[in-house]
Amino acid sequence: MGWTDERVELLKKLWQDGLSASQIAKQLGGVTRNAVIGKVHRLGLSGRATPSKPQRTVFKAPRPARPAQASPSAPRRIAEPVSAAHPAPTPVRYVDETPGTATVLTLGAHMCKWPIGDPSLDNFTFCGRRSEEQGGPYCHEHAMVAYQPAQSKKKSGAVELARSLRRYI
Repeated sequence: MGWTDERVELLKKLWQDGLSASQIAKQLGGVTRNAVIGKVHRLGLSGRATPSKPQRTVFKAPRPARPAQASPSAPRRIAEPVSAAHPAPTPVRYVDETPGTATVLTLGAHMCKWPIGDPSLDNFTFCGRRSEEQGGPYCHEHAMVAYQPAQSKKKSGAVELARSLRRYI
């Protein structure tokens, strides 16, 4: 169905009334939503009197007022440090990285596969010492560097709970 002068005037009126392109297409009949959009652009109808879908107002509950501090000059209480709950971190062990004895071609099943040097250089080697008894890929010294013990989780006590709750108040 073509765009007659009556249909164009009805399109302009419905567009200014704020109907969507699909609603206009249903009322006109015989045209698609895209045909309505194309005709609107060709006619230069850019602005609308009202939006096609009015925005919903989202109800947001008012935030409760924060309790006032007794005195701004009152010192805040600092939580006592809990040194017994947090053990000292394990120091990282470093192994002397002298050139190894194994290359890619000579590396065996029970040899330490710790890489030494830059793989892009000719002097790149592997450690080559005997690997641990458990069948791991590294010797004892390199296994101590590669596998760090698991860190114990923080015990949450009353002080930690109060500190985390302060973030939400």
